[in-house]
Amino acid sequence: MPLLSNDHYRVGRSKTGLGLFAVKPIRKGAKIIRYFGPLLDAHNKKHDGIENKYLFELNKRWTIDGSVRKNVARYINHACKPNAESDVNPRKKRVIIRAIKNIEPGEEINYDYGTDYFKAYLKPIGCKCVSCEKKRKKKAAEARAEKARLKLKAERKAQAEAEKAARKAAKATGKAKPEKPSKPEKVAKSKAPKAVKAKTKAKSKGTSKVVKTKVVTAKAGKTKAAKPAKTTSSRKTSASKSNSKSKAA
Repeated sequence: MPLLSNDHYRVGRSKTGLGLFAVKPIRKGAKIIRYFGPLLDAHNKKHDGIENKYLFELNKRWTIDGSVRKNVARYINHACKPNAESDVNPRKKRVIIRAIKNIEPGEEINYDYGTDYFKAYLKPIGCKCVSCEKKRKKKAAEARAEKARLKLKAERKAQAEAEKAARKAAKATGKAKPEKPSKPEKVAKSKAPKAVKAKTKAKSKGTSKVVKTKVVTAKAGKTKAAKPAKTTSSRKTSASKSNSKSKAA
């Protein structure tokens, strides 16, 4: 089966940089493009110093340096679940990219670079293919869900513990008897000396007498002022005057 013409694919912008995209439908098993470049011999010491990301190893001796610009196949990106594969022929020293699925127009063409390349270049920075992105999103969603679940579990546990403590406190307050109010302490009266007591008694007696006498005098004054003049004395005086007048006559 011959290779597809150049109008079946184009170089375009991808998530990882540049990529190769289908322009026309590509059927499963179709030979899409050839991966080519200068051959590097492992026995040649001059080739030992050449290192780049586009080296395609055919076997222990031969390697294709695909860094040349004419090699359009170098724009095909890696994918863990690809829609194409590399068909390597070490005897002819050729690599053909062949479709393993039906590829629709606009879909990016990709293939698996292999474990050695993945460990050396992709694993340190993280694979950015569609399947790996989905895995990362799924793991992130699961981690968020697990975090939310643990948080909810902790909140429920804390709430249950708080309710249990509240019930215990309520039971403790119900069982405890109310304390009797303490009686006020009697203040001890200070005993004054005997001499001071005698003086205070004498003073109190004297004051009581004075008060009593004052009251009596006030009462006496009131009774004297209230008594009216006797009428009999006036009558007697007038009778005596009339008797004296009759005798003189």
